[in-house]
Amino acid sequence: MKIYDWPTGPYPARVRIALAEKQMLSRIKFVQINLWKGEHKTADFRTKNYSGTVPILELDDGTFLAECTAITVYLDTLDGTPTLTGRTPREKGVIQMMTKRAEIEMLDAISIYFHHATPGLGPKVELYQNREWGLYQRDKALRGMHYFDALLKKQPFIAGENFSMADIAVIGGFIFAAVVKLPIPQECSALLAWYARMQERPSVRDQLAIVSPQH
Repeated sequence: MKIYDWPTGPYPARVRIALAEKQMLSRIKFVQINLWKGEHKTADFRTKNYSGTVPILELDDGTFLAECTAITVYLDTLDGTPTLTGRTPREKGVIQMMTKRAEIEMLDAISIYFHHATPGLGPKVELYQNREWGLYQRDKALRGMHYFDALLKKQPFIAGENFSMADIAVIGGFIFAAVVKLPIPQECSALLAWYARMQERPSVRDQLAIVSPQH
């Protein structure tokens, strides 16, 4: 299998963490797509992923899977023993819900802030920017951080009692927050304590070592 990604990208880091958790990194060939040169927006790349985003998983039969959640679900269930996406119908539902919330309320909001209210990937890639919209999304991300802080005061992980792809999505948000130099509010003590614990996981620690040069 191949994964098209960019090593320091917050979204590719989500899939790499999942691969590390599943001990599958050695089974993947990584193909670098340079985001700063806009390689993900070319017509050729869009034949693989219409959205023009990374990562993409290419299966042996030529199927292309985009979107971190879809890729993680596929990888997590390959061996028949899912550990990141839930074992029971209830777990699956809660994890999917919280992963989506992590994306909407934090990770994607920071991404919009990056692309619209900062230089982003540069003028050759950022052909349209709406600074007001970007700043609104920055504030939305900060509200999202407070939401997850309140959640983590009641439970050890984002989706409940176990580490899941919902935690990985919020970790992606922390990675992107560092890229745009958006500090996590100090009053979010539970969220900060959770992240300190997450950094002790080998899968997370190793990915942070890769993305840290960009910060």
